[in-house]
Amino acid sequence: MQFDDQGDLDTSQVDDRRGIPGGKVAIGGGAVGLIAVLFAVVLGVDPQLLGLSSGSGSVSSPGVRTAGEAQQACKTGADANKRQDCRIVAVTNSLQDFWRTELPRRTNIAYRSAETVLFTGQVSTACGPATSAVGPFYCPGDRKAYVDLGFFNELSSRFGAKGGPFAESYVVAHEYGHHIQNLTGAMQKAAGDRQGANSGSVRLELQADCYAGVWAHHATTTPQPSTGRPLIASLTDQDIAQGLDAAAAVGDDRIQQQATGRINPEAWTHGSAEQRKAWFTTGYRSGDLAQCDTFSAARP
Repeated sequence: MQFDDQGDLDTSQVDDRRGIPGGKVAIGGGAVGLIAVLFAVVLGVDPQLLGLSSGSGSVSSPGVRTAGEAQQACKTGADANKRQDCRIVAVTNSLQDFWRTELPRRTNIAYRSAETVLFTGQVSTACGPATSAVGPFYCPGDRKAYVDLGFFNELSSRFGAKGGPFAESYVVAHEYGHHIQNLTGAMQKAAGDRQGANSGSVRLELQADCYAGVWAHHATTTPQPSTGRPLIASLTDQDIAQGLDAAAAVGDDRIQQQATGRINPEAWTHGSAEQRKAWFTTGYRSGDLAQCDTFSAARP
């Protein structure tokens, strides 16, 4: 994955809160809480919406960085080719450039900008407080995607993903898929139907995977308004393989097998490894938003 060295990075789309102390945030305790947290770390919507931010225990923010570092360090695509945080800025820029044009073209719904929030340890959101334990998430209340960059190490060390720049990009693109669902009203279709292989929650998550694939299809042809050139200069087959590997690593069946030693589809909230790969692939190969209607599909 390569960015245009002379591309412009718009850091106004990223709120870098790393290193900002935030006190303590309660997280779910006990065995049930642990399993819930494991299920939450599959790139979903804000954990507060799933009832995961109440219970016993607390986590303090380590505050290891200076707030706003990305704003100072991330100026061009060359920076994105060198630094992880700048890469997240660049991917955010590319996603918004794409959806700003594609969403109204395909749906007649105006695109409303989102924001990526980088944090460490824990963070306050319009959906409630959350910790790094729940992984990246999207809060519809403030239209922001929240990412602790430490999650990408967890993706490899805990969930067995191979990692890589596009694995990280897939994660961010998935969260922006939730933003599109928020704008189109698709999120409401999953309300009250949160578990099971054919649940609204699973269909919502698989659609976000598909939307991530649609963006990937167009990423190298979506021009930046400031330069007229795509910010993402190239994606290889190996890059796409990284994304598919990351999607599979956080499938419900893989996480259940790791956490409990057995697979229970009735408790799924995000879909199996194969489903997640399949829907990302559908979006990537077609590049067509209309192909991502997981709610009408007989079996997502």
